[in-house]
Amino acid sequence: MSALPAVPVTAVRAPSAVPERPAHRDPNVLRWLAAYTLSMVGDSVYYMALAWAATRSGGPTQAGLVLALGAVPRAVLMLGGGVLADRWGPRRVVIGSDAARCAVILAVAVVLFLSAPGLWLLIAVALVFGVVDALFLPAVGALPPRITAPGQLTRVQGLRGLAARVANVTGAPIGGLLVAFGGSAAAFAAAGALFAVSLVLLVAVRVAPLPTDGAAHTGSTGARGELADGLRHIRRSRVLGPLMLVIALSELGFVGPLNLGLVLLAEHRGWGASGMGWIVAAFGTGAGGASLLLAVRGRIPRAGLVLCLSVVAGAFAVAALAFVPTLALAAVAGLLVGLLAGFGGGLCGALTQTVTEPAYLGRVTSVSTLFTLGIAPLSYPVTGAAVGLWGTGPVFVVSAVICAAGGALGLAFAGLRRAGLPGAEPSRAEPPRAGLPGAEPPRAEPPRS
Repeated sequence: MSALPAVPVTAVRAPSAVPERPAHRDPNVLRWLAAYTLSMVGDSVYYMALAWAATRSGGPTQAGLVLALGAVPRAVLMLGGGVLADRWGPRRVVIGSDAARCAVILAVAVVLFLSAPGLWLLIAVALVFGVVDALFLPAVGALPPRITAPGQLTRVQGLRGLAARVANVTGAPIGGLLVAFGGSAAAFAAAGALFAVSLVLLVAVRVAPLPTDGAAHTGSTGARGELADGLRHIRRSRVLGPLMLVIALSELGFVGPLNLGLVLLAEHRGWGASGMGWIVAAFGTGAGGASLLLAVRGRIPRAGLVLCLSVVAGAFAVAALAFVPTLALAAVAGLLVGLLAGFGGGLCGALTQTVTEPAYLGRVTSVSTLFTLGIAPLSYPVTGAAVGLWGTGPVFVVSAVICAAGGALGLAFAGLRRAGLPGAEPSRAEPPRAGLPGAEPPRAEPPRS
């Protein structure tokens, strides 16, 4: 590596007399975090209610069909959602999508209280929810740079990871209890209420206007031209292009084994559902620990290098899952996978939001989210078929190789390998740019509807 002095990944920032407020002590960030957590819990309750209602209406096969159909518009429209987030502003899109979810879910709850509609209603709801998710997810990823200082983005990603852990742990049990005691209608009503409270909190969140707030100003007209501009922005960047490749490969190698593959592994080893539960709990503990570390530490030196090494190390832990002889060692491997995946995921989000120019935040986030929530889950049927043909060991090894290839590829690109985060240490990743968030102290504006 060169001994030349490093250059920050973002623009050289003017010094401010106002000290940077830590994200975990910022009431504005905490309002956003509470809104995000409630929305995530509402999602979990909604999916539980939808699956139960679909099973009651048509059986397990129809329930799987309903859930699968809901994922189609999310994958197809995700990139378009990023364009709208940049064109209209992420705050408007997030508030609008939360309002739409609240209205739809409460309407379904009323219908279920009054009648017993057929499967067609649940299919329609799943499709609408998929469309709304395609708008909501890119906008959520583009919002943090507008509510906190650049040096706090790593801490915000840690807090967001903790919120996701809380939602995963609490959402499904709450949904199950509501379905058990009040039926699907009660669960839908509770999900709608959670979205309503989340909406109120989101309206109260203040955002700092960025130099390009409200428009992309990229010279292209129309959604297709704006999307092409966003993809060109990723390709031109010395950090974003390699980072998207790392995300794509690591998710492709990670999702199959740690979801469907883990179920099949526990069955083959005779550990049963309880054994799988211990591994999943260990994974959640590791991921939560990584999020907590990011939230408390706030600044991680040499973030690009640490990210790539975390992906490579996590790949070895994934492969180890298929070969450890005891359940206790499998739980330890799951803990390491969760810790390294949570750490790498948080750094991915922080680097993406730091390096991306403000006008492209929605579109860049939509590309990374498409890989994680749109394309990677398509590996489930491939994983299942491969385990049936060759067993869990070879499949976990191949998946680990794919995941490690993502981290190794990131190490091969100097731009990503040398990338750093504001406040942690200088970096050589990108030349200075004008108009990036944090170039001047953020000016809060009153809430807008």
